[in-house]
Amino acid sequence: MDISCEVCGAKITGFDSCRDVYNKLSFYTLSRPDQKFFIHQCAVDAYAAQHASENTKPITTAFALIGLNLFVNYHYTGKQVQNAHIELAKNKREWPVFIQPEKKAKITVADALKAKHGEERDQMIKEWAIAVWDMWKNQHGAVMELLTPYLTINEERQQKNKIS
Repeated sequence: MDISCEVCGAKITGFDSCRDVYNKLSFYTLSRPDQKFFIHQCAVDAYAAQHASENTKPITTAFALIGLNLFVNYHYTGKQVQNAHIELAKNKREWPVFIQPEKKAKITVADALKAKHGEERDQMIKEWAIAVWDMWKNQHGAVMELLTPYLTINEERQQKNKIS
């Protein structure tokens, strides 16, 4: 029996929920040999941002959107995004609440899982991340406000390391 996810609109076949599809995809992403890029982080952030709701902790949505921005606009690897999350979490703060946009992304976790295992699926996960980031277009400025201090500090560190 096919069902549709109430949040993202994914057509789900053979699973009880969209979360079950995500869990299956996570098993795949965590088993990928290319840990340098770490495709799993793209999937984590895409799913979290696409399924954000009024019940989602603000830090979850903020970090998902930050991760997607770093991936899409700054070409960070999943590992670099993960490191950014670690740095950002060091400063305790109140994270803003982001309201889920009405527009849905054209790609869902179900589409990513349907793609052929390997490079094709990895590429679909990246396309899904881009589609979810685009869905949040009206919040891009707010995400950049959160991210700018991190990017400035990171750029200063890189300059310092070049000099050393």
